[in-house]
Amino acid sequence: MEYVLGFDQISKASLAAVGGKNASLGEMLKAGINVPPGFAVTTASYLEFISAAGIANRIQNILDAVNPDEVASLDSASAEIRGLIGNASMPSAIAEAIEENYCQLCEKCRVDDLPVAVRSSATAEDLPTASFAGQQDTYLWVKGIDQAIRMVQSCWASLFTPRAISYRARMNFPHEKVLISVGVQKMVNARAAGVMFTLNPLNGDVSRVVIEGSWGLGETVVSGAVTPDKFTVDKVVFEISERTISPKTIECVYDAEKGVIHCDVPLSRQNAPCIDDQEIKELVRVAKRIEDHYGSPQDIEWAIDQDFPFPQNIFIVQSRPETVWSHRPRQPVLGGKTGYELLMEKALAPLKVRL
Repeated sequence: MEYVLGFDQISKASLAAVGGKNASLGEMLKAGINVPPGFAVTTASYLEFISAAGIANRIQNILDAVNPDEVASLDSASAEIRGLIGNASMPSAIAEAIEENYCQLCEKCRVDDLPVAVRSSATAEDLPTASFAGQQDTYLWVKGIDQAIRMVQSCWASLFTPRAISYRARMNFPHEKVLISVGVQKMVNARAAGVMFTLNPLNGDVSRVVIEGSWGLGETVVSGAVTPDKFTVDKVVFEISERTISPKTIECVYDAEKGVIHCDVPLSRQNAPCIDDQEIKELVRVAKRIEDHYGSPQDIEWAIDQDFPFPQNIFIVQSRPETVWSHRPRQPVLGGKTGYELLMEKALAPLKVRL
């Protein structure tokens, strides 16, 4: 049984073992995308954990009795299940596998007690047909093996948040069929971060990449805590057709004493663009490579590490299928006509000759 797999050992074919998020990271790594190094604690580890702790049947019994339409019932079930998971002991074989891989990651990055992101990766997330992403927990700037192991266990418990339980019930996904893996990944010391779409999410225009970003970690963008800077870029000629710089008054950063915090952005940076044109165009190049690799529009999370030079400073930390426009019938964007029709109209238009 493989308790842990390195990102370099997994791909999109590994979804059952490492969940959607981790499978995507391994797939992008194989495609040559700059992904922070790390490893996945497999779904087999989770199953072994709940089996060894003797709580698998108790979890299922609690879920069978929950009323997904009642908030109190969901909250009670979630608290009871998360308590069971949080209070159980992790089998020594799993803990040792996590420790061994964490130490190898520290050696690879040449940093003792390497700061890592510990991220949930469920088998039912990042699917083209449903929006399970974001229902489980992520922990940032985790340092040291003891803390990493605790956060892995916390990620397992987050499979049973009230929101996740309710959503699976409404989508008719059997709870026992949704398993969870955990990614442990080198933390990006982000100067700026955000999301980008390989189509325009407002109108489905596949000729554009739309980038949104802000200062610090990407949590402020994903959570909606700030109005991000926005850049709309042509995929072919890399022309920036739209540039909206928003006042960015707060940023999510790491503080050595307080951990991850939200703090005020100095006035000198509030109205400054969080990324420059060189970084924008490189992000578009990377977005196109990811879209070409997957063969479908993507919703991508990126971060720019302040400790690396350009372009090594641009990291991709997640990519998932775009789920809104990708499932609509394809329609021309300009005047109800295809690009070919527009070109032929222009070519065959009668010439006006002035004498």
